This record gives sequence, C-alpha cells and structure tokens, in this order.
Amino acid sequence: MTIALPDLAAMDAFGAKIAGLLRADDVVALTGTLGTGKTTLARAIIAALGHEGEVPSPTFTIIETYDPPAVSLPLVHADFYRLDDPAEVEEIGLDDYREGAALLAEWPSHAGGFAHEPGCLSITLETADEGRIAIVETGADWVDRWS
Repeated sequence: MTIALPDLAAMDAFGAKIAGLLRADDVVALTGTLGTGKTTLARAIIAALGHEGEVPSPTFTIIETYDPPAVSLPLVHADFYRLDDPAEVEEIGLDDYREGAALLAEWPSHAGGFAHEPGCLSITLETADEGRIAIVETGADWVDRWS
C-alpha cells in the first residue's frame, strides 16, 4: 500500500495512525535514504504516544527509550545506521531493551532486518515532488489492524 505524505501535517497524521495501532512487541521498521523522513515519522509516532518535548535522534546513541507515563506504552527508538555488522545488535543488548516494548527501527537492514517478525510494520519512505510517499507492508500481526 502506498500513502502520500505531501507535508508535515500528513506525516504527523500518519504517525498518529501508527501510534494508535501500536502494541508492545511490535516493530515499525523505517527504511529510506538519508533525508526521506524516517526520524520525522518516528518523532510523530513518539509524540502521538504522549511524549512531550524534544525527541533526540538516536543516530549516535543508537538507542533511546521511552517509558510510561511519558508515553502510553514502553518504546525503543533505534537508529542502526552506524552498525557495521548485524551481530552488533547483541552487543548493544537490543533484546533486553525490546522486552515488553515496541520498537521503532531506523535502518533496520543494518541490524539484520525485522520483516520476518509477525509484528513488523515495514515502511519505506521515498521523496515525491515536495513531499514523501510511504510504502507500507504489514506483518501477520498487523493485517487485521491496518486498513
């Protein structure tokens, strides 16, 4: 499914839709070249989950966590761009962070990918005219939720 995101308001609304459907143990895998809006969409999701204030990009920290009551469910925001090998995911303890939390994963291929997980919502962002488009693929656990 392809979704047009012509402006920031559309990106925020798309993030709010995802946030409203997100459950613990889900993964939102965000793919796209530099500048296509992965972090912008992640920030929209985090804001829609109730976080107020700055949402730092995890480009250098790799992982940022958000816990209730600041957000409505535990959340891990990860940016795997700087990983050289998917095995590094074990070194940073991703499984420990993910326990009972949803995961927003930027550059998921650098971590070995998540599309094989039934709770994965894969979103590829691309530039289109002045805005973006999102190409959405649902894992098995998302089929009934996503329409």
